[in-house]
Amino acid sequence: MREMTLKLLTVMLLGAMSSAALLGCSQQSDDVETVASEQEKEGITTDDYQASRNTGAWGGVYMSREELTAPPINIVDNSSLPTMDNDPSIAKWDAKFEGTNGFVTTDGAKLYHDSCAACHMHKGEGAYGAGYYPPLANNSKMQSKYYIIDILINGFRGMPSFHGMMNNEQIAAVTQYVVSDLNGFTDTVTAEDVAELRHVNPPAGDPSDD
Repeated sequence: MREMTLKLLTVMLLGAMSSAALLGCSQQSDDVETVASEQEKEGITTDDYQASRNTGAWGGVYMSREELTAPPINIVDNSSLPTMDNDPSIAKWDAKFEGTNGFVTTDGAKLYHDSCAACHMHKGEGAYGAGYYPPLANNSKMQSKYYIIDILINGFRGMPSFHGMMNNEQIAAVTQYVVSDLNGFTDTVTAEDVAELRHVNPPAGDPSDD
């Protein structure tokens, strides 16, 4: 019994000493300078995340001495990007679409090479790859101008509809190029042929599903 009492007293004494030590660590005098109090006096804020990215450890690893001492700038510097007028990508786009959001030319060869050749190839030989792009050259189906016109207006499987991108004259021109230049057929394609098949809105579904 006496031995148990001694053990209990020892445990209580150790507990009291631990509590006192913890209380001593959490208490401090109001006149003791700390990092937080220094920041409060100097008005320092720590939520400028962009500045931290620009001048902190992230940037310092990859920045030269001159860059580290230069005035801070946004981490995404767009000053080197070309203007819209000088952007080579925009210039190529304007050349293809002649400065508009749709085709302007009625040159069948240009329309074909600008809008069809990327998939069907420049000589109309077709291609295999991520998908199947059927050949348009030496293809007996191309003898029917109305078959080509219908696909251009409505789209077909993975091919988009050109209903809103080309007018009747343009669809007739590119169809004539496929009929004559890629296949050697002699049928003449006119804008009136396209008008016969054009409707107000293309179908919402895939024509191949019918």
